[in-house]
Amino acid sequence: MQFDQILQYSLSGLSTGAIYALIGVGFSIIFNATGIINFAQGEFVMLGGMFTLLFLETLKLPLWAAIPCAIVASTVAGLLFERLAIRPLRQATPINLVIITIGGSILIRGLAMLSWGKDTHAIPPFSGDDPIAIAGATILPQHLWILAITVIIVIVNRIYFYHTISGKAMRACAYNRRAAGLVGIDVHRMVLFSFIISSAMGSIAGIIVAPLTMTAYDVGIMLGLKGFCAAIIGGMSSGIATVIGGLLLGVLESLGAGLISSGYKDAIAFIILLLILFIRPQGLFGKAESERV
Repeated sequence: MQFDQILQYSLSGLSTGAIYALIGVGFSIIFNATGIINFAQGEFVMLGGMFTLLFLETLKLPLWAAIPCAIVASTVAGLLFERLAIRPLRQATPINLVIITIGGSILIRGLAMLSWGKDTHAIPPFSGDDPIAIAGATILPQHLWILAITVIIVIVNRIYFYHTISGKAMRACAYNRRAAGLVGIDVHRMVLFSFIISSAMGSIAGIIVAPLTMTAYDVGIMLGLKGFCAAIIGGMSSGIATVIGGLLLGVLESLGAGLISSGYKDAIAFIILLLILFIRPQGLFGKAESERV
């Protein structure tokens, strides 16, 4: 196997892994703020691409205007999901919350199918599709957009959580929701913020990947599951650990598909997930928890 082929697979894997990282961070933000694993997260990825298509083809907006409109529309969908599906539940068990998010995922996917049909749709790339040569490998400009936007979001995410009042309040809820409420933090508002942020991040992931993979009503299923794998690898951290987990997953998946068989591409992610859960359930970068009795 030649070096340029390895490099080609690795570059493709990094851009794919960046998408998994964004989705995984969305999973982690909601989990840390609420204790909920939101299995509807992948549907907000789908909505980002489909809303962009709506604003481009139906409302005839230019791409630069359609993208922020799609992010806003997807964020509103996340807000409504929290208000209508999560907020009304009182003293719900974790399994009930998981079932609610799965039901929400099915509902959103069904509504998308009725609205946009079952066809696969294409979104134009942000800056052309002429490949760029790098050390014998080639990469599309859209891959660079994916990597750059991921880096920017990770930086903004860290600034928000460590240098703003609301970000610190969300971190306090992640550590101990009851204690956060006792010191005056509005826990319900922090939960709402977590859904708003995660749905916005999911929609951005869906928008930037759509020019490469195209979009359809059901693309969120697999992307959401792989983002969940990235979150597990990162120990459900909303920081750099999940980003590293997503990049690692994307590179291993791409190398496995190129060196072994593309038929195993999806299986590789879930094999990695099972290995992590069996060998190190707290994630590669998470700390084992101990309970004092």
